[in-house]
Amino acid sequence: MTSLTLVRRIAARPSIVFEALTTPEGIACWWGPDDGPVLLAETDVRLGGRFRVRFRMLDGSEHESTGEYIEVAKPTRLVMSWRWTHGGEPAEAGEESRVEIDLRPIDTGTELTFTHSRLQTDASRDSHEQGWTGAFDKLERHFAK
Repeated sequence: MTSLTLVRRIAARPSIVFEALTTPEGIACWWGPDDGPVLLAETDVRLGGRFRVRFRMLDGSEHESTGEYIEVAKPTRLVMSWRWTHGGEPAEAGEESRVEIDLRPIDTGTELTFTHSRLQTDASRDSHEQGWTGAFDKLERHFAK
């Protein structure tokens, strides 16, 4: 198993970034690796609550992930399980991984540290890194407006 960690600086307070990470309206602004739309975003942000997000990429492919919130410490930390239910990286089919997001206030807004662990292969890690990089690029652009 393998993992990836990304660190980004977002031009918004941690509480605002946390909302973008956890509300259907916020998720619709940034989820997915390219400018394709979010088709469905459902969240129940509490310990044991679940999320489900479906998006379409510009190539027309659709992908859906779901998971359970394992830790919710608003507005500084979010931990959830991750499973592809449609599309996604083939090496992860039927597998569950883990996403951890830490938000720290900085002078310019928020430092976001994102870790996706328990990925099955190096190729899957690289694919997820590209996907999350595209998504966080959109999140940065959303708050730079």
